[in-house]
Amino acid sequence: MEIVIISVVAFLVSILTFFSGFGLGTILTPVLMIFFPVEIAIALTGVVHFFNNVFKLFLVGKNADKTVLLRFGIPAVVAAFAGAWVLIHIPDIKPLFTYNLFDKNFEVFPVKFIISILLIIFASMDLIPYFTKLKFGKEKLPLGGALSGFFGGLSGNQGALRTAFLIKAGLSKEAFIGTAVVVSTFVDFTRLSVYATNVSESGITDNLPLVICATLAAISGAFIGNKLLKKVTLKFLQIVVAIMLILISIALGAGFL
Repeated sequence: MEIVIISVVAFLVSILTFFSGFGLGTILTPVLMIFFPVEIAIALTGVVHFFNNVFKLFLVGKNADKTVLLRFGIPAVVAAFAGAWVLIHIPDIKPLFTYNLFDKNFEVFPVKFIISILLIIFASMDLIPYFTKLKFGKEKLPLGGALSGFFGGLSGNQGALRTAFLIKAGLSKEAFIGTAVVVSTFVDFTRLSVYATNVSESGITDNLPLVICATLAAISGAFIGNKLLKKVTLKFLQIVVAIMLILISIALGAGFL
């Protein structure tokens, strides 16, 4: 059943990524967290995200702006390595805190709490007017690359920050999408390389059927999203998804998941 649920989510969210510039990692990660431990969920999402981006490279990668790509992409890749390294070392830490509720004991681990906060922040960017208007100039591109890359390596969520920085880089719509796809692909490749050093615990090899189905579903969604790019707006749906994501994040940070 989890394969069906995760594949459907991957398909629908992959369509959204062509409209929002981000979303697959942000939404698929907490869905996978319902069925798997946090570090495994992030690793599995990384694989799906990477192959989906490889497919998107063939669709829009040629439109990437090379100058922006270098200024933003190089810091992103370096920081992604650091974030991924932190991720695979956090799970061994003891619980951050524990508490009792309704005669049941809940434990909250650092990785879950950190990722919960990150997901709430990213989701809030779709809900709070201040964040929706937040833009950054070209001189901030290296900083934006480093921030989005680090959080991409740590939690699989890089798109919201990447969009906020790239949107003011003076790019055309096509160049913006192409540049974002190329950067995202390199960040995914970097963090997956780090996860692979811990592959025995990553859960990737033990869940190949799920990874294959979710990847094919995401690729199908990317194909349809590319066709619908100039025809459909999904702002209302993005807000609904953001609210759901915040609820999941709160449950995660509280130790319910």
